[in-house]
Amino acid sequence: QVQLVESGGGLVQAGGSLRLSCAASERTFTTAWFRQAPGKEREFVAAVNWHGFTYLSDAVKGRFTVSRDNARNTAFLQMNTLTTQDTAVYYCAGRTSAEVVHSTTGYKYWGQGTQVTVSS
Repeated sequence: QVQLVESGGGLVQAGGSLRLSCAASERTFTTAWFRQAPGKEREFVAAVNWHGFTYLSDAVKGRFTVSRDNARNTAFLQMNTLTTQDTAVYYCAGRTSAEVVHSTTGYKYWGQGTQVTVSS
Protein backbone atom coordinates (compact mmCIF):
# COMPACT_ATOMS: atom_id res chain seq x y z
CA GLN A 1 0.00 0.00 0.00
CA VAL A 2 1.52 3.31 -1.10
CA GLN A 3 1.33 6.06 1.47
CA LEU A 4 1.28 9.71 0.45
CA VAL A 5 1.99 12.58 2.81
CA GLU A 6 1.37 16.20 1.83
CA SER A 7 3.03 19.19 3.42
CA GLY A 8 3.46 22.89 2.79
CA GLY A 9 -0.07 24.19 3.20
CA GLY A 10 -0.90 27.24 5.25
CA LEU A 11 -2.29 30.76 5.27
CA VAL A 12 -1.12 33.26 2.67
CA GLN A 13 -2.31 36.61 1.40
CA ALA A 14 -3.73 36.99 -2.06
CA GLY A 15 -0.96 37.36 -4.59
CA GLY A 16 1.39 35.23 -2.54
CA SER A 17 2.93 31.82 -3.14
CA LEU A 18 3.06 28.41 -1.52
CA ARG A 19 4.83 25.19 -2.40
CA LEU A 20 3.20 21.90 -1.60
CA SER A 21 5.09 18.63 -1.36
CA CYS A 22 3.83 15.08 -1.64
CA ALA A 23 6.14 12.36 -0.35
CA ALA A 24 5.34 8.81 -1.39
CA SER A 25 6.47 5.65 0.43
CA GLU A 26 6.93 3.95 -2.95
CA ARG A 27 7.14 5.00 -6.57
CA THR A 28 3.94 6.16 -8.22
CA PHE A 29 3.97 6.49 -11.98
CA THR A 30 1.62 9.43 -11.94
CA THR A 31 1.08 11.88 -9.11
CA ALA A 32 -1.79 14.33 -9.24
CA TRP A 33 -3.05 17.19 -7.15
CA PHE A 34 -6.73 17.72 -6.44
CA ARG A 35 -8.45 20.28 -4.28
CA GLN A 36 -11.76 20.51 -2.51
CA ALA A 37 -13.33 23.72 -1.27
CA PRO A 38 -16.17 23.68 1.29
CA GLY A 39 -19.42 22.62 -0.32
CA LYS A 40 -17.78 21.78 -3.64
CA GLU A 41 -16.66 18.63 -5.35
CA ARG A 42 -13.05 17.57 -5.43
CA GLU A 43 -11.48 18.95 -8.59
CA PHE A 44 -8.38 18.11 -10.57
CA VAL A 45 -5.58 20.68 -10.37
CA ALA A 46 -2.42 19.22 -11.88
CA ALA A 47 -0.52 16.02 -12.56
CA VAL A 48 2.96 14.84 -13.45
CA ASN A 49 3.99 11.40 -14.58
CA TRP A 50 7.21 9.44 -14.27
CA HIS A 51 8.47 10.77 -17.60
CA GLY A 52 7.97 14.37 -16.57
CA PHE A 53 4.85 14.99 -18.62
CA THR A 54 2.75 17.59 -16.85
CA TYR A 55 -0.85 18.72 -17.12
CA LEU A 56 -2.52 21.69 -15.45
CA SER A 57 -6.18 22.58 -15.24
CA ASP A 58 -7.30 25.77 -16.93
CA ALA A 59 -8.05 27.28 -13.52
CA VAL A 60 -4.38 27.25 -12.51
CA LYS A 61 -2.51 27.28 -15.82
CA GLY A 62 0.02 30.10 -15.86
CA ARG A 63 0.08 30.35 -12.04
CA PHE A 64 0.87 26.85 -10.80
CA THR A 65 3.59 24.44 -11.83
CA VAL A 66 3.88 20.75 -11.02
CA SER A 67 7.08 18.73 -10.85
CA ARG A 68 8.55 15.63 -9.28
CA ASP A 69 11.82 14.24 -8.02
CA ASN A 70 11.81 10.57 -8.97
CA ALA A 71 14.83 9.77 -6.84
CA ARG A 72 12.97 10.98 -3.75
CA ASN A 73 9.49 9.77 -4.76
CA THR A 74 8.30 13.31 -4.13
CA ALA A 75 6.05 15.59 -6.16
CA PHE A 76 5.67 19.32 -5.83
CA LEU A 77 3.02 21.90 -6.58
CA GLN A 78 4.33 25.44 -6.81
CA MET A 79 1.45 27.87 -6.47
CA ASN A 80 1.97 31.50 -7.42
CA THR A 81 -0.32 34.52 -7.63
CA LEU A 82 -2.79 32.85 -5.29
CA THR A 83 -6.34 34.14 -5.07
CA THR A 84 -9.12 33.52 -2.56
CA GLN A 85 -10.62 31.12 -5.11
CA ASP A 86 -7.65 28.82 -4.49
CA THR A 87 -8.66 28.28 -0.87
CA ALA A 88 -9.26 24.54 -0.39
CA VAL A 89 -7.89 21.34 1.03
CA TYR A 90 -5.28 20.08 -1.41
CA TYR A 91 -4.79 16.35 -1.86
CA CYS A 92 -2.13 14.46 -3.70
CA ALA A 93 -3.03 11.20 -5.36
CA GLY A 94 -1.06 8.44 -7.03
CA ARG A 95 -1.62 5.76 -9.59
CA THR A 96 0.53 2.95 -10.98
CA SER A 97 0.15 4.01 -14.58
CA ALA A 98 2.01 6.75 -16.43
CA GLU A 99 -1.22 7.76 -18.15
CA VAL A 100 -2.40 11.08 -16.75
CA VAL A 101 -6.09 11.09 -15.93
CA HIS A 102 -8.18 13.84 -14.39
CA SER A 103 -10.83 11.85 -12.55
CA THR A 104 -10.62 11.03 -8.86
CA THR A 105 -11.61 7.46 -9.68
CA GLY A 106 -8.39 7.02 -11.63
CA TYR A 107 -6.25 7.28 -8.51
CA LYS A 108 -5.88 4.50 -6.00
CA TYR A 109 -3.69 6.20 -3.43
CA TRP A 110 -4.52 9.41 -1.58
CA GLY A 111 -2.88 11.62 0.99
CA GLN A 112 -4.67 13.08 3.99
CA GLY A 113 -4.81 16.58 2.52
CA THR A 114 -3.31 19.91 3.47
CA GLN A 115 -5.25 23.13 3.98
CA VAL A 116 -4.45 26.15 1.84
CA THR A 117 -6.15 29.39 2.86
CA VAL A 118 -5.74 32.56 0.85
CA SER A 119 -6.84 35.76 2.54
CA SER A 120 -7.91 38.90 0.70
